[in-house]
Amino acid sequence: MAISYRMEIVEDKGGGGFVVFYPDLPGGITCGQTVEDAVANAADAKRAWIEAALEEGIEINEPNSLEDSSGQIKMKNTAWY
Repeated sequence: MAISYRMEIVEDKGGGGFVVFYPDLPGGITCGQTVEDAVANAADAKRAWIEAALEEGIEINEPNSLEDSSGQIKMKNTAWY
């Protein structure tokens, strides 16, 4: 579970809080009332996604190269639908 996957954080303007998803893990999505909660929940969601994929025999994508990443967390300021 120590593999690093890029996460994206989007502020949920309509419902409040923040949505976090992993572009390399289809359906790997969660949320939280604060950024900190959302990131903590994302770690649990990633673990659960990978465990379920292993149990079901679903292919687990390798993460896209993080070498091009700055390591910064950028939040999108858009409505989540």
